[in-house]
Amino acid sequence: MLKSNSHKPQDGATAVLREAGAPPATPSTAPNPPELEPLDQFRAAISQPVIAAFCAGGVAGAVSRTVVSPLERLKILFQVQSVGRDAYKLSVGKALAKMWREEGWRGFMRGNGTNCIRIVPYSAVQFGSYNFYKKHFFERHAGDSLTPFSRLTCGGLAGITSVTFTYPLDIVRTRLSIQSASFAELGEKPRKLPGMWQTMTVMYKTEGGIRALYRGIVPTVAGVAPYVGLNFMVYEYVRQYLTQEGEQNPSNVRKLLAGAISGAVAQTCTYPFDVLRRRFQINTMSGMGYQYKSLTDAIRVIVTQEGIKGLYKGIVPNLLKVAPSMASSWLSFEVCRDFLVSLKPAEEEPLLQ
Repeated sequence: MLKSNSHKPQDGATAVLREAGAPPATPSTAPNPPELEPLDQFRAAISQPVIAAFCAGGVAGAVSRTVVSPLERLKILFQVQSVGRDAYKLSVGKALAKMWREEGWRGFMRGNGTNCIRIVPYSAVQFGSYNFYKKHFFERHAGDSLTPFSRLTCGGLAGITSVTFTYPLDIVRTRLSIQSASFAELGEKPRKLPGMWQTMTVMYKTEGGIRALYRGIVPTVAGVAPYVGLNFMVYEYVRQYLTQEGEQNPSNVRKLLAGAISGAVAQTCTYPFDVLRRRFQINTMSGMGYQYKSLTDAIRVIVTQEGIKGLYKGIVPNLLKVAPSMASSWLSFEVCRDFLVSLKPAEEEPLLQ
C-alpha cells in the first residue's frame, strides 16, 4: 500500500510561508492574481481612456449647451426666416428682449431639455469615438504625436459617427425651438406645445417614416465632419502652443482660450452648412416660404433670393455663443476626463518576487 504525500517534509520556502500564516502555494492557486473588488473593477473600467472620454464628453455637452441656450435658440430663429419675413429681423439684443417679453425665462430655455438629451449622447459619442479612432487607427505607439491631418481625419470621422447616432433628436429640437416663437406664418400658437416624443411620433407617422427623422442629414454631415475635424485639430494645436515650457498642461484660462479659438474658427468655416441643415429640417412645415427639392436647389434659391448673406443668417449670435460654448465644453471635458482617469486603482505589489 502506497503512503500519502501529505506528510512529506516541507521545504524552506513553504515552511516560512507556514510560519507567516500564509496558505501553501498549490498549482491551482499560485499563478492567479488577486481578484479586484466590484468597486475597483468599476473604477478600472471607467478610467480607460476611451470610456473616460465618452463619459466626460457627455458632461461637457450638457454644460456647454445650457450655458448658451438663449443664443442657441436665437440662432435657429434667425436661420429659419426666409426672404420677406421679419418677425426676428432684429439685433441680437432686441431679439433676446423680444423673446424674454413674449416667453420669459422658458423662452430662453425652450428646446434646451431636448437639446441636452441630444447633446449628451452626441458629445459623448464624438469625444469617445475621436479617442477611439486616434488610438486604434493613427497611434502606432503610445504617446505618438499625431499630424494635423490625422487629427482632422479623426475629428471628421467622430463627427459623422455622432451625427448618425443622434440626428433624430436634433431635428425634433429644431421643431420645438420654433413652435412657440411669434412667426405669423405658423398661425396661432398651440395652447399646449407638444413634447419631444410626441413631435417625433407625429413626424414619423405623417412625414414619411424614418426618412422624416433624418431629413437634412446630408448637409448636416457635410458641415459637421469638417467642423468637428477643425475643432479638434485647432484646439489641440492651440492648446499645445499655449502650454508653457516645462508644463504638462496649460492653465484653465488657457484651456478656455484654446476652446474659444477652435470653436470660432470651425464655426466660421462651416456655418453655411448649418443654415442648410436648419432649412431642410423644417422644409415640410407649411407657411415658412420654401420647399427645397435638393441641396443644390436650396443653395441656388437662398443665394438668388437672399444673397450670400442668406447662408450666414444667425452667424452673429452663433459667434457670440460659440466662444463660451466651446470654452466651457473643452474645460469641463478635460476636468471630468482627468478625474475619471485618476480613479484607476493602484496596482498592488506581488508578495513574492
